Amino acid sequence: MAPIRFVLRNTRETVEMYWILARIMVPVVLATELLKDLGALEIVAPAFGPVMALVGLPPELGLAWLTGLLVGIWGALPIIFALVPVDALTAADMTIFSSLLLIAHGLPIEQRIVAKAGPAFFVTALARALGGLLYAWLLHVILSATGWLSRPLDPAWVPMGGGAEGWGAILAGLLETLVVMFGVLWLLCIGLDLLKQSGILDLLVRGMAPILRLAGMSREAGPLAAIGLFLGISYGGAFLIREARSGTIPPREVFLTCIFMGFAHSIIEDTLVVMALGADAMGVLVGRLAFAIAMTALTAWILGRLPERVFLGWIFRDPGPAAAGPEGARG
Repeated sequence: MAPIRFVLRNTRETVEMYWILARIMVPVVLATELLKDLGALEIVAPAFGPVMALVGLPPELGLAWLTGLLVGIWGALPIIFALVPVDALTAADMTIFSSLLLIAHGLPIEQRIVAKAGPAFFVTALARALGGLLYAWLLHVILSATGWLSRPLDPAWVPMGGGAEGWGAILAGLLETLVVMFGVLWLLCIGLDLLKQSGILDLLVRGMAPILRLAGMSREAGPLAAIGLFLGISYGGAFLIREARSGTIPPREVFLTCIFMGFAHSIIEDTLVVMALGADAMGVLVGRLAFAIAMTALTAWILGRLPERVFLGWIFRDPGPAAAGPEGARG
C-alpha cells in the first residue's frame, strides 16, 4: 500500500500545480492567438524591439518574455514558436532567450513569496529583470564573438506544433501541450520526492554549501539557498520566511539568499524544460549558476557598504514573527 499512497500523494500534488498552471496558460495562449489573428502582435512587437535587440533576439520574442515575467515559464512556452518559427531560430537564440526567461519569470507570484521574508518586492523583482537582461546580453556577446551554437535550432519538443495555422490545429496543439505538461510535472514531482526520501537531496544541499559561501552567504543561509536552487522559490522561500521570522538569520543574509534564489532556482525542472526546446546546458545551467554566484557576491559587497537605515528603510522590511510553511506552486 505504501507505493500506492506515494503515487496518489504525488499525483494529487501534481493535479494541484497543474490546475494552477492550466488556468493561467490556456487563457494566455488563446488570447495570444486571437491577438495574432487580429494583427495586434505586429503592432505591439516593435515596442519590444530595442530590448530584444540588446540581446540579439527577434523583437517578437519580447511578448513571450513579458508573458513569462507575469505568469511564469509555462505561460511563455506555447507562445515562443507561435511568434517565431523554429527554422528562424538558432541554438544560440534559444539559449539566450531561455536564460533570460529562467532568471526573470513569474515575478508577481514568486517575489510576493520572497517579500514575506523581508526583502522589498520592487527591489528583488527589478534585480531579477535587470539581472536576466545582463546575463542574456553577456551570452549574446560571447556567442556572437565565438560563433558557438550558431547551428539551426533542433528542439526535441515544440509546444503548440511550432505555430500551427487555423483554430482547429491551434486547439489540438494546446491539448497536446497540456497533456505533455501534466506528464512532465508528474514525473518531476515523483522524482523530486524520491530524491528527498532517499536522502540524495540532503547530500546535494550539503554539497552546495561551500559553493554558496563563495557568494558571500553564511553557513546558516547556504542550505536554505540550496533548497531554493533545487526545489524552487516557493519551497526555498517558505523555509527562508520561517528562519527570517525566527531571527536566526540576519536580515542582510536573508536578502542575499533571496537574490541568489532569484537568479538560480529550480535548476532541475526548469533547465530540463528549456533544454527540450533546444537550449544549451552550458548556458542555461553552468553559466547561469556562475552568474548567480558572482552577482550575489557583488550584492554582498554593496550591502557591506550600505548604511543600516537605508537597508532597513528601502530594501528590507520586518517580516514579523508569524510562522510560514510552503505555499504556491514550484517555480
